[in-house]
Amino acid sequence: MYTAVDIGGTKTLIIVFDESNTPLEQVKFPTPADYDDFLAVLAESVANLSTHDFKAVGVAAPGKIDHKQGRIIAAGNLTWRNEPLQRDIEKLFHAPVILENDAKAAAVAEARYAGQSYETVVYITISTGVGVGVCENGKLVPALDNAEIGWMNVEHEGKLVPWEKIASGSAIVAKYGKRASELDDDTAWDSISRNIAKGLIAVIAVVQPDLIVFGGGVGNHLEKFEKPLLKYLKGYENPMVTIPHIKKSSHPEEAVAYGCLELAKDFVQSRNAA
Repeated sequence: MYTAVDIGGTKTLIIVFDESNTPLEQVKFPTPADYDDFLAVLAESVANLSTHDFKAVGVAAPGKIDHKQGRIIAAGNLTWRNEPLQRDIEKLFHAPVILENDAKAAAVAEARYAGQSYETVVYITISTGVGVGVCENGKLVPALDNAEIGWMNVEHEGKLVPWEKIASGSAIVAKYGKRASELDDDTAWDSISRNIAKGLIAVIAVVQPDLIVFGGGVGNHLEKFEKPLLKYLKGYENPMVTIPHIKKSSHPEEAVAYGCLELAKDFVQSRNAA
């Protein structure tokens, strides 16, 4: 069995998978703001699982990851700092843990499930913040392991601001008082799309992807903003920078968890091959 642990800024999702990638059981709980409280709730959830024999556990969290030390350096909107997340979760599951940033984990799943016709895939999660993962041939690009693309500066109203400050779900709620799921105003979505396009065109220019996949609380509503987004992106297009195919996540609510599963399986395969 394999387990995926998707630690989000508001909720944590645990899914147990069998050898054929079939979900067997899952647990979801609000992510506590305090790290020790999180471990306590996670321990209780693990104890209540019907399965306790795992080959590996894939864990994803928001923010910056120290892969060598297995630590979460900073966790986005959570206050966790320099916590030994890999070690602590290994103690709970009694299995090896593979730790990754949430957007990058989701990128692995989306790249592999998209098919071989897409060599370079960019996954963008727009939720509390903006996270980006880049894969080539189903593997994360090592040079971008610690890239925080959501924090790159873009021009907005005559100032340089971090992209996620104007394009994230938090920015939408702050400006319109509604979540993406509640917002149906075409004028609002036109403005939101323009802000998304400001950062996305830079990603496209640098990475030159074959496919862009949207996920997260905002990205999962691509149907609400795809048309105006393409309008703004086309306005930036030129012979050197063309707009790739854009689609919504194949697993809107579980993309990160499926990415964790893929990473856990990779770990077991590499260990068996050694």
